Formats: sequence, C-alpha cells, structure tokens
Amino acid sequence: MPSLNAIAAWSMAGIAAVGAAVAGDPPYRAPDRNAGTPAMQTPIEDDMGRPKPLELPKDVEAKLAGIDKAKVDFLKSGVTGRYVEKDMLFDRIRTRTVEEISAYIDAMQALHAQVEYKAGRDLAAIPLDTASPWFNAWKARRPSALDPRRDPGPVELTRYVGGFGGGFATFAGAPVAMTPEDLKAGKVDVAIVGAPLDMGSGWRNAIDGPRAMRMTGGATGNDMYSMINPNAALKIVDYGDIAIDQNSTERSVDHVREMVAEIARTGAIPIVIGGDHSLEYPNLAAAADVHGKGNVSVIHFDSHYDIGRGRVHLLDHGQPVYRVLSEGHVRGSDYIQMGLRARGPDLETFGWMRNKGMRYHTMVEVEKWGWERVMARALKEARENAKKLWISFDVDVLDPAFMPGTGTPVPGGLTMREAQPIMRNLCAQNDIAGIDIVEVAPYLDTSYKTALNSNYLLNACLAGIAMRKKGLKPGYLNPVSVDHGLDAYYGKKN
Repeated sequence: MPSLNAIAAWSMAGIAAVGAAVAGDPPYRAPDRNAGTPAMQTPIEDDMGRPKPLELPKDVEAKLAGIDKAKVDFLKSGVTGRYVEKDMLFDRIRTRTVEEISAYIDAMQALHAQVEYKAGRDLAAIPLDTASPWFNAWKARRPSALDPRRDPGPVELTRYVGGFGGGFATFAGAPVAMTPEDLKAGKVDVAIVGAPLDMGSGWRNAIDGPRAMRMTGGATGNDMYSMINPNAALKIVDYGDIAIDQNSTERSVDHVREMVAEIARTGAIPIVIGGDHSLEYPNLAAAADVHGKGNVSVIHFDSHYDIGRGRVHLLDHGQPVYRVLSEGHVRGSDYIQMGLRARGPDLETFGWMRNKGMRYHTMVEVEKWGWERVMARALKEARENAKKLWISFDVDVLDPAFMPGTGTPVPGGLTMREAQPIMRNLCAQNDIAGIDIVEVAPYLDTSYKTALNSNYLLNACLAGIAMRKKGLKPGYLNPVSVDHGLDAYYGKKN
C-alpha cells in the first residue's frame, strides 16, 4: 500500500482538503442524554454536502481500462472530490501510466480509510463519568430555602442615586432578577441574560462576551433617533448568566434552552448575550417550545451562512441554522439572512437555501442595489407573516473596523450607521420573540470598541421595543433630532 506521502506528492490541494468532511454522514449514535434536546437527525431527502457520483469522460474511462474495477468504482463514487478537484483528477489520469494511476488511487483509498468513521476504532461519542456525584452540579439551581426570605421582584444593585458608577455592573445598568417569580412580580418587559458558551467556536474568547458588555457603556441612556430612554420606558432586568459546561456544547445547549424558555414563559422578551453562535440553536428551540414550532420567524445577521453539516460534531457555531431548520423549530420560508459575504457558500448551498424557501441578502446584493433598498426589503420580509420575530445577531456581520473582537472576522461588512437603524426598526415594527447578540470576543480587541458597539446595538434594540410599546409608527424619527422640530427646516413641511 502506498504511503500518504505519495498522494501529497501528487496533490497538495488534496491533502489540505482532508479536513472538509468524510464521504456521507456516518450513522449517529446518540449518547445518553439528561435533558430534552433530541439528537440531530439528518433528513433523508437532504443530501447537501454528500459526495455526488462522478461521471468519467470517455478518454479517462478508456485510460482506466486496465485498472481494477473496485478502484474505478471508488473514483466514480465521488468521494475523491474531498481530496482532489475532478478536472485535476482527470488530467492526472490522462498523463500517467497505468501503474502510476493505480498507485494514485491506492493512496486516496488509504487516506479515505483513515478519515472516515470506523466502529470499534473510533469513539462514537465522548464518554462521561456518569458515576460522578457532580455530574449535574454545574447546572443545579440553588434552592430558595438556602437564601434569606424576600419578596419577589427585581433588585437594584446600584449604591448611588446619580447612577454614575457604584454597586455592581449589569447589562444596561438594569436591576437584577433571579427567578421567574421576580420577572412576573416586576412585570418585566425585557430580561437580558448572559450565555458564556465558547466551546462551539474553538475557544476564541466569546466566553467573556457577557462580562465585557456588562463592564462597558453604550447600552443605557437616551436614543437620539426616537428620543426615548429605554431604561425609563421599559422594565429591563439583568437575569444573570446561564450555567455552561465549557467542555461540552451539547450538554450546555439543553440548559440554555430551558433558561431561555423560562424567561419567555413569563411574558418577558429574552435577550441572550453570547457566547458563540451555537447559541442560536437552543434559543430558537426555546422560542418554539413556548410559542409553537413554525410560529416564530428569524432574521439572522451574519457574514457566514451557518448551515454547515456533515461535520464530526453535530453542533458548533457554523451549524445552528441547519439544525434549527432540520428539527422543524423554524420553517425555511420564515428564515431571512442578512450580510452574507464569507467564502463558505457555494452554488449547491445557495440552491439548498432557496429550495427550503429561505431568503438571503448578501453584501454582493448590497453593493449592487445599495443599503437603503436592501434594508427596506429585509424589513418588509421580516413583517410579512406577522409572526413573532427572533433576531440573531452575529457581530461579525459588521466590518472588522467596527467589530475587531470576534473570532471569525470578514472584511467588507456593515457599518454601525447601517446596523443601528435596522435593529431599531426591526424591533419597532415586529412582535419580538427574542434577540441574541453573539461572538463578542473582547480579548481580541484591545480598543474595547467591539463591546462598546455591541452595547450600542443593544440600546437600539431596546429603543425599538420601547417605540413599539408606545405605539410609534414604523420609521419614526423624533423631529427635534431630525430638523430642530421645525416644520420647514429643510424648505418643506415634514
């Protein structure tokens, strides 16, 4: 059997592509689970990402006449596309001897045998010590009997009347709530909760996103566009952080789902501060748990499409959309993507998205038609079905000039001046089921602008929710901010 060095000599590109995926999806063996999130099941009809049979040109097929049939069938299966592009493969077959071709195929077969799953050789699941007395300690809720008695309701943690520091840092300077009873007693409109999950992104510091946003300004105060102070117009609380098992995304998302649903069932709007974008999956599953599957639409801001599949792990920050749609929490026709520009999607992927009824707006579209026109279309699409709307906002949708502190930055994104109005208008025009702001990685940004700008986006969301509560018309701008409050400031009546 040829060594792996053989294929490296013939195809540097092939070796580099090994990590992409294996041939097809191996059968999934669900580990023992302690919560209600079902294991991912790939729809039979969904073959996105699977190898397609390779049709050999006649001259290539003729060159393979002296090659063992099993090797030819291996080529025809299409799995070679993982290791070498088909035109390069055909060219090499045309220019090599029968012996060289046979050795070439041997090398690819040897490589393929190493990358695919084999029962008995490979772990089907990461084992856990179920005998540990601390198995669920990370998410065990503290019984209220252990605490001093108090009346339910939000608790102010500020020390000084002026509000200029002192006390404890919270999201948007809000009081703290710890239980659903606190949310109900306080008639809370919005509960902001941290979810410091980082395992799904490769540990690029999204774990510190909630801490950084609590410690940085920008989320509080008057919104100049509407001249509304969300903290005065809404009852906002900080609901603490959700417990995370930082060694297991799958274990963590079960509890995130429970906690987000806990907030939503009180009537408060959950705003989840991440953490990586794996969180979108439990967030939307929770929304579906509360409001019903198919009753929530989504607008997803991201430079990446996040419809990855066929990977070794069933959930990471590049796969939540696929999992949400596949499990039926949200219908494809109710899913809108905004700001796509990363190099992941190919024509097959876009075809899959279109077949699912998804709508997407790329930065290519923005470049051709202009931001105002694309924004108007996205806003119209978001309110078409009158369903509750979840906004999932990955901060890498913005250009790295505004959001350098994120794990997967992509140049050419939105500006803050573009992002703030659309977030405000989305929240003002729609019945918001919830919001997540994810992939804030503060250690990657020594300027602190990522946390600051993320808080300004949070403020825009809160202002929009307040505008809707006050019954202000879509697109409302306060005349004092626009034109000094004068009817003819720009020469005509406004």
